[in-house]
Amino acid sequence: MRTIVFRGRLVIIGCGSIGQGILPLILRHIEIEPAQITIITACERGREVAAEYGIQFINKPLTKDDFRDRLTPMLRKGDFLLNLSVDVSSTALVELCRDLGVLYQDTCIEPWAGGYTDPSLSPSLRTNYALREEMLRLRVKGPAPTALVTHGANPGLVSHFVKQALLDIAADTGLGSDVPKDRQGWGELASRLGVKVIHIAERDTQQGTVPKGPDEFVNTWSIDGFVGEGCQPAELGWGTHEKEMPADGRRHEFGGDAAIYLLKPGASQKVRTWTPVEGAFHGFLITHNESISIADYFTVRDGERIAYRPTVHYAYHPCDAAVLSLHELAGKNWAMPSKQRLMVKELVSGIDELGVLIAGHAKGAYWYGSQLSIAEARELAPHNSATSLQVTATVLAGMVWALENPMRGIVEPDEIDFQRILEIARPYLGPVVGVYTDWTPLDGRGALFAEDLDTSDPWQFKNVRVI
Repeated sequence: MRTIVFRGRLVIIGCGSIGQGILPLILRHIEIEPAQITIITACERGREVAAEYGIQFINKPLTKDDFRDRLTPMLRKGDFLLNLSVDVSSTALVELCRDLGVLYQDTCIEPWAGGYTDPSLSPSLRTNYALREEMLRLRVKGPAPTALVTHGANPGLVSHFVKQALLDIAADTGLGSDVPKDRQGWGELASRLGVKVIHIAERDTQQGTVPKGPDEFVNTWSIDGFVGEGCQPAELGWGTHEKEMPADGRRHEFGGDAAIYLLKPGASQKVRTWTPVEGAFHGFLITHNESISIADYFTVRDGERIAYRPTVHYAYHPCDAAVLSLHELAGKNWAMPSKQRLMVKELVSGIDELGVLIAGHAKGAYWYGSQLSIAEARELAPHNSATSLQVTATVLAGMVWALENPMRGIVEPDEIDFQRILEIARPYLGPVVGVYTDWTPLDGRGALFAEDLDTSDPWQFKNVRVI
């Protein structure tokens, strides 16, 4: 990838695993001096890495009361704000960047602290659906500084995987491989292919040298971020092929109506899915923005009627230590344990198999994605695990795209050039493969106990959901 020149100032909010992992990639692929970069964070994590690169590090969390006063002197027109934090409102930062003429990017839409679990809010208002609607309401007509939202691995990279996978399936089923020119064209392609469901199917098998201890949460990426989204209601884009709403499923009373939510935390709901290395497994139905944005983007309308929409959701099996941590967290009624451990240097083996499982078409199901190992991640970039590098490579690609397209306003991953993003990110993703499978969520079912299944359509959500 060629280097892109950036003469402005870059302010990075947050310096956890992603904040640390993105620094070597930025300095490798963007022509920028360390003196142009400032990090603002809420803890000491990452100070040593920032010092290694000679980057200013400020450990003082931004708050609702002071973020404008503190950030305004640090940013001028043409600068870049990269938000990799938790507990700092994404919409507030986007509004500030628009006022100042500053480019913006994040990896998820964050509320202020407590927004994910505020009991005074209804479950509907604690969802990513609600956060996304709040962000989209900030869109304005005409040119505005680019704000690329939710552009990490997932959400982010997986939206680009979906488009490439659809082109692969179209070519392999005789429907051609012409790239659709717009949103309507992409939706019509998915509809013609007969796609019913899109799983963001991820299995993390990375292991460390130290086992998880009691009262400890262990993970390969942000613990605060994972727990926060795991405590939100389970969410999924709701497809037109679905025959029945789950008993605990609810629609929202506002917005585009592309998704539903369940009356339970995502970290307590499992779903059936498949990846090439792992095979069939149970993943957690963790809420993510891409579950809503992909379902929305591929919607085909016939006037006011929704003619087609796929069911879309995340199906996540984190590393084994994180699974144990989730079980303990649920048993403590979602109260965070006293100890947290982010595994990076201690990881010794495993891969993060992250991709999209697209199913219901003529060839059954097709998984397309990255199978990055911890060993290869370390060879490719310092301060990264397999999990973080899939994110940081896509953050880098998003930054380059934003610098190349500085006046696009608020945009989601589904709306930008997927080929350009994959061109930049792919060298850091390890093996990127596409694999067909005849697996369905009905495989092996009903052998030991009778189950309530819809055998006429394997891809009904009632078959995918683990009861």
